[in-house]
This record gives sequence, structure tokens and C-alpha cells, in this order.
Amino acid sequence: MTLANGRPLLAMPGPTNIPDRVLQAMMRPAEELSSASIVRLTDSVLADLKRIFRTGGETFVYAANGHGGWEAAFTNVLSRGDKVLVLESGRFATGWGEMARFMGADVEMLAGSWRRAVDPTTVEARLRADTAHAIKAVMVVQIDTAAGVVNDIPAIRRAIDAAGHPALFMVDGVASVGCMEFEMDAWRIDVAVSASQKGLMSSPGLAFVAANEKALAAHARADMRSGYWDWSGRMNTLAYMKHCGTAPEHLLFGQRAALDMIFEEGLEAIWRRHAALAKATHAAVETWASGQALGFGVAEPQERAPSVTTILTPGFDVAEITDFTRDICGVSLGLGIGDYSGKAFRIAHMGHFNAASLLGTLGAVEMALQAKDIPHGTGGVAAAVASLAEAA
Repeated sequence: MTLANGRPLLAMPGPTNIPDRVLQAMMRPAEELSSASIVRLTDSVLADLKRIFRTGGETFVYAANGHGGWEAAFTNVLSRGDKVLVLESGRFATGWGEMARFMGADVEMLAGSWRRAVDPTTVEARLRADTAHAIKAVMVVQIDTAAGVVNDIPAIRRAIDAAGHPALFMVDGVASVGCMEFEMDAWRIDVAVSASQKGLMSSPGLAFVAANEKALAAHARADMRSGYWDWSGRMNTLAYMKHCGTAPEHLLFGQRAALDMIFEEGLEAIWRRHAALAKATHAAVETWASGQALGFGVAEPQERAPSVTTILTPGFDVAEITDFTRDICGVSLGLGIGDYSGKAFRIAHMGHFNAASLLGTLGAVEMALQAKDIPHGTGGVAAAVASLAEAA
């Protein structure tokens, strides 16, 4: 039998659950592209993205997913042949670097592990060795959604400074912005990237990029620039040029409503909520893992992301869990990707997600473990309840 009838729950790291308020905001007619209301809408979203990124720099909105945000970021500050250092910690920093290579950059991967955060000391050592300052940018993700690891962005910034290196510092915040502390100006991030469909609680389809003065100076020299992504064109006073043409109106209507919800709750409160949900998830997984069939993807507790938890499944077919939770319980978990394809599942606890959502997700996983006779420690959901009760 199935118990999945009813509203489905997404516990996957993008797209995430879209609030009804956001969906309702998008259910309206289109407007003339240069109308006063669309101009005000664009200006308000761009201004409030500065509050989200915590920056006084420039912000840009693209009709694109996070990968489009990646391309918008490096094409605006790099020239063909520029050397970039990519800090590996999972699938997504590597993917960003691969895209830069495709566009003509000279990409060096600083080898890392899917199970550990980037080591700032290795970053400092590599940059100290670059005495000619051939490396023009350092690229890293704050949270890698494939690995479930969170990188210490302020520590990496300190490593760059300790090496006395002038490289641009570029950070992917797609799975972190709106989920945990992100301080673009305080951490001296030069280029930041995010997207609409994770912590920012809206429909997939918008990418966001923020740039400081150092990045804008590099932009003036860059020769990878292309018409659609170009910052100069989008800083034009003509309203439609902020979108390089017609605005993605309905996505903006939805994102406006999501931003309103974020500021009503408060960014700091949102960060605390995500931390509490993550801690409860980790309590459940730690309990289940005592049965030896499951394990954390990230070895060190302090390096586990507050927005997504990756769970390794050695010795059995992960589809036994993910198919059961989807088909029997109506809960969609994240699949393992990249090196973890077929070897892990992921529980996302990000964006429009609360205690009831989390307990329903964890309950569905525990049901699957019991129904499929997968060895596990009992009481994972109870451990999560205790953790949430303590947080509350």
C-alpha cells in the first residue's frame, strides 16, 4: 500500500519546498516590461540581495540556475588563459572549475576530500608558492551539496591574506546563502554566487551574483565577457538592461515574496533554525549509524553542513530507502551524485522547512529502514525530537 497521498514533501537539496505565499505571488498576469511596477520590483530585489549577501557591492539577477551564476561570475572577472585555483571538497567546486576551463581559463584543482572541509593551511602553502602571482582567482563553495561539507570561508580568507596573495576570492553560496552566516564584505569575498531554489525559498530559475570594487576593477580588464552575462550592460540606467532584455517577471514576483518572508523571520533567526534542524538530523543519523549499515559522509561533526546531510549506505542498495520514502511516504530525498552515485542519500533541511517537516522526513527514513530490514540503531527519530526540544 501507499501512504503517499497528500501533499508531497521535498527533502532534497534543490528544488526545495516553495511556500504557498511565494506560489500565490506568481499567480498574476504579466506586465509591460518597462512599467513602473516592474522597474520598482527589479530595484527592490537587487537592493535586498545586498542585505542577503551582506554587501555594499553591486548585485545582479539572471534568468538562470546556479550553473548560470557560475558562468556569470567568472566570465566577468577573468580573461582567457588566466590561472584559477579551485578548492576541491565535493562535486560543485570541481564543476565550477570545469566550466571555467571550458571557457578558456587555466584551471588548477587543489585536491581535497569529499569527507573533509578544505584545509586552509594547504591553500596558504599553495598561494605562497605562487610568487609570480599567476593565480588570478581562488574558487570555493561554502557548502557542497553533493558531499554535505561546509567550508570555513573566513579561515580561507585568512589563508589568502597570510600568503600575501592578490587573487580574487570567489565563493559559491548556492546552498548556504539564506541557510547560514554569510558575510560578503566582512569576509572580503570579491565575487559571490547564489540562486533562488534553496535557502532563498523560491522557484528554480534565478541566479544571483554579487561583486565588490576589486571584482569590478577586474571586470574592466576581463576578456571572457559576453553580452548576456556582462555586468557593464546590466549596470546600465535603462531598466530592461538590468535583465539584458525582458525581465523574468513571475520569478521576480515569487522571489520578492520570499525575500519578504526572510526579512520577517530575520536572517539570524533563519541561521539558528537551520542549525537546530541540522543538529537534530545529525542526532538521528548518529543513532541509526550504530547499526553499521549507515554512516556520515562528512567525518568531522563541525564540518557537516547546516543545510544538507549526506548519508553513506555501504552494503545495500540505496534505492531501497529512497524509493520507499518517495512511493510509500511521499517524501523525496536527495540521491547521491558524483562519487556518491548509488552509494548515499541526502537529507536536505533548508529553506521553507520546519520541525514538523524534518520529523516527517526522518520518520519516513526510519520506516524504510525497518520495512526493508536494514541494520540500524533504533530511536533515531526520538533522538531528533530530543535535540529539537533542547533547541526550543
